[in-house]
Amino acid sequence: MEREGWTGMRRMSEACWAQARANYAAAVTLLDAGVYFACVFFAQQAAEQALRAATIQQLQKVPRGHNLIQMCNGLNAPVEVMNAAAELNPEFLATRSPEAVSGVPAQNYDRKSARLHLRCAQTIVDWIKQALY
Repeated sequence: MEREGWTGMRRMSEACWAQARANYAAAVTLLDAGVYFACVFFAQQAAEQALRAATIQQLQKVPRGHNLIQMCNGLNAPVEVMNAAAELNPEFLATRSPEAVSGVPAQNYDRKSARLHLRCAQTIVDWIKQALY
């Protein structure tokens, strides 16, 4: 790979990692504020951006789509990370789209659910931090 290409990929990986940390902080704030659906959404986004950062860094490619399970497979993630990804995977749509849940996403989450999803995001972020940073 050309040096410029790798430098650009490295910067993108670092940007995704920074966004993952910001998304996680937002999820924590939203949990504390009682905005549970948004907490779950930002937890999913934290995991997604962390997995993007790792994929870019390790595989030198930008993953397409939002499938956390596919990203974990590409990174040979351990089972606890895979389980966390499986829990978070549907939340990209379920937290935002009434069509995806046949109702109001904001009414589908409570504190217990938000805490579960936040723990899943933490599992993924911690694994990537330990593996890469």
